[in-house]
Amino acid sequence: MKPKSTLFPGLLFSSLLLPIFASAAAHNILPNSTLYASTPTQTWTSPNTTFSLGFITVGSAHYAAVTYNGFPVWTAGGTDSGGGAADSSASLQFLSDGNLRLVNGSSGAVVWQSDTAGRGVSSAALDDSGNFTLLNGSVPIWSTFENPTDTILPTQNFTTDNVLASGLYSFHLLPSGNLTLKWNNSILYWNSGLNSSFTTNLTSPSLGIQSIGILSLFDPSLSSPAVLAYSSDYAEGNDVFRFLKLDSDGNLRIYSYAQGSQNSTERWAAVADQCLVFGYCGNFGICSYNETSPICECPSRNFEPIDPKDSRQGCKRKVEIADCPGSGTMLQLDHAKFLTYPPEVASQVFFVGISACGLNCLVSGSCIASTSLSDGTGLCYLKLPDFVSGYQSPALPSTSFVKVCGPALENPPLLAGITKGNSRSLQAWIIVVAVIATISVLVMFGGGLLWWCCRNSPRLGALSAQYALIEYASGAPVQFSFKDLQRATKDKQSGQSFSWECRFKIALGTAKGITYLHEECRDCIVHCDIKPENILLDETYNAKVSDFGLAKLVNPKDHRERTLTSVRGTRGYLAPEWLSNLPITSKSDIYSYGMVLLELVSGRRNFEVSAETNHKKFSIWAYDEFERGNVKGIVDERLGDCEFDMEQVIRAIQVSFWCIQEQPSQRPTMGKVVQMLEGITEIEKPPPPKAAIEGSSSGTSMDISAFSNFAAPAPAPSSSSSFRTREISSFVLGRNAERATSVSFTT
Repeated sequence: MKPKSTLFPGLLFSSLLLPIFASAAAHNILPNSTLYASTPTQTWTSPNTTFSLGFITVGSAHYAAVTYNGFPVWTAGGTDSGGGAADSSASLQFLSDGNLRLVNGSSGAVVWQSDTAGRGVSSAALDDSGNFTLLNGSVPIWSTFENPTDTILPTQNFTTDNVLASGLYSFHLLPSGNLTLKWNNSILYWNSGLNSSFTTNLTSPSLGIQSIGILSLFDPSLSSPAVLAYSSDYAEGNDVFRFLKLDSDGNLRIYSYAQGSQNSTERWAAVADQCLVFGYCGNFGICSYNETSPICECPSRNFEPIDPKDSRQGCKRKVEIADCPGSGTMLQLDHAKFLTYPPEVASQVFFVGISACGLNCLVSGSCIASTSLSDGTGLCYLKLPDFVSGYQSPALPSTSFVKVCGPALENPPLLAGITKGNSRSLQAWIIVVAVIATISVLVMFGGGLLWWCCRNSPRLGALSAQYALIEYASGAPVQFSFKDLQRATKDKQSGQSFSWECRFKIALGTAKGITYLHEECRDCIVHCDIKPENILLDETYNAKVSDFGLAKLVNPKDHRERTLTSVRGTRGYLAPEWLSNLPITSKSDIYSYGMVLLELVSGRRNFEVSAETNHKKFSIWAYDEFERGNVKGIVDERLGDCEFDMEQVIRAIQVSFWCIQEQPSQRPTMGKVVQMLEGITEIEKPPPPKAAIEGSSSGTSMDISAFSNFAAPAPAPSSSSSFRTREISSFVLGRNAERATSVSFTT
C-alpha cells in the first residue's frame, strides 16, 4: 500500500467531474415516466446502451436495478430482506414532483423512494458510466453514485458518508482512511488501512476503483492516490469492465466482466479466508472447507439445521438448555474456534487452561460457548448468547466447547475425522505408509527404466551412471564434462547459422510455450527469466521453454502487493516494472520475450551498443531503422542473400516492438502474440519503445550465450573442463537436449 507518484495524478479531479459531464450527454427521461415489472424488456438506457435501468427477477422477487449487460450494479432499496423486493405488478415511477419511487402494484405500498419531491427535479438521465441522476436543469440533485447499494463502479467516488450493504453485512470508509467490514453493524471482522509509510492526517478521504483494476484511496493531503489493492488481471484487456462489490457472503471483492461474457470473475477478495467472515454459516454454524470451497455444518447431532435447504442459515439445539431434563454439558470440538472480534473481546477474555476454559463456561449462566487457544498465549474466550460463529480446520491450534443438553453426541462423519484422536492417528499412519510406498515404487521404476535404457549403450553408460547417482541421491545440479556433451549432442557445434525458417519456428514455438504457462495452466505461471539461455531445442529444432527456478504461480487471491518481493531474472531482459514499483504480472514475461524475438531477427544481443547502432540501445536503433524502411538493416547479415519470407520478418519485428513497450498495459497477451506471428491477427503500427530504466536495459548475463551462433561464436572449452547444467549452452542439439534441465514444456 505504498503511494504511487506517477499513477494517474488527475484521476480524482476527473472522476469527480465525469459523472456530471456524462449525464449531460445522456438521454433525458422526463417526469411521469414509468417502468413496470410485468414488462422487463422496457428500460431506460445509457447513450451507448451498456447500462440500463429496469426490473430484474431474483427468485420470486422483483427489483428495480441499474444493470451492466444484465448484471446488477445498483438496486433500489438494496436486495436484503425487506429492502427493495417488490411483487410482479410493481412499478418504478418518476413523478411530476421530482420523486422517484418503487411501488407494489397489489397493495400500492411504497417500497422505496428517492425523497426528492419539491427539489426542482425536471429530468433524469443514465450516463455511460452507469450513474443514474435526477437533475434540476443541469444540476444533479440525486444520483445512484452518491447513494450506492452494494457496488462501486469506475469513476464513482465512495466517501465516508456512503455505505455498501448486503444482508447483515456492511462496508465503510473511515475518516482515518481505513476500510472496514461489519456484521450486523456491530462486529468488526475486517479492518485495513494505510501502512506506516503514510504519516499525514487525511482530511476528506474517498475510495475509487480504476477501470484497469486498481483500488485507490484519494485525499487532498496525498500527493498521489494511495494504492490499496490490485486486481489479479490488472491492466489486462481493453474490453474488461471491473467493479468492487460487497457480496451476500460478507466478503468485499473486485470482479472483472469481459465483453460478451455471461459471468463475472473474482479478481481480489478482502478476506482471503472466507471462514473468517463473521456469521458466514449463521448462528452455531461451523465453517470448514472441502477440496475447494467453504462449507457449513452443525457442531454435532445435538443440533439441527434451521433450514435444511440452506446450510448458511445456521443451526439450533434440538433441546434447549432451559428445557433440558438433566444437566447441561460441554461438547468439545478439537481444532475449532469461535470467531471473536471487537467489541466482543472487551470483557470475555481469560487466561486459563483448556479444561478450565470449558468448565468456566459450563458454570456460567450467560456463557453458551468458549474457545481455548493452544498457541502459547493461554487465552480463553467466552461467548455470550447473542451469536456464535464457528470455524474448524485441522490447522487451527485451538479447542472449543459448546453448551448442550447432555449427553454430548458424536459429531457427524465429516467432522469426526478431526475431532477424534484415534481417527487422526489412524489417518496419519495411512498417509505415511502411502507416501513411503509411493516413493519406493517411483525409485524402483526410475532405476529400472534407467538401467533398461542404458544397458546396450556403452557411449552413454558413464554419463547415465553419473546422472542417476547425483539426481536420485542428492538432487544437486548435474555436471557434465565437455566430452560428455560432445557425445550426447552427437558432436554438433554452436559458428552453425540458422536459417530464417528455423528462427521463425523457434520464435513461434517459444511463444506457444509461454502462452501455455500464462493462459492454459490452472494458475497463471510467470516464468520471470525468459532469455535465450532458457530456450532449449530438440534435434528437429522444436523449442522448449525451460528453467523454472524463478517462476511464480499467480493465484487470483495473491495480488495485494507485488507478486515478487525482489528483482529476479537476467539484466537485459528485465521489464521496466521490476524497478518501478509496479506489480509483476505475465506482461513482464512478454517484455522479455520481445527482447528475445528481436535478437532472433537481428542475430545480436539486445544490450550491444556500437558505432553501427550510433551508440544507441539496439532496440531503439532498430525502431529508427524500421521507421526509415530499412528492414534488411535490422536482419542478421549472415542470412545473406538467402531467400526468406520478408512478410514474416516484418511481422516478427513489429511484434517485438509491441512486446517491449514500457507500459505493461500496452503489451499484448502471449496468445495475441502467437496470433500476430501466425498472421491471424492484423498488426497495428507499434509506438516507439521508450528507453527503459538504465538498470534494466544494460549489462550482460553471466551465462554462456545460447545465441552465440547468432552473434560472435563463443570459444570452445577445454576437454577437461566441466559445467553445471544451467551454465551450458542452452541450444544443445541432439536426442538428449531435454536432459539439460529438469523441467521443460514442449510446445
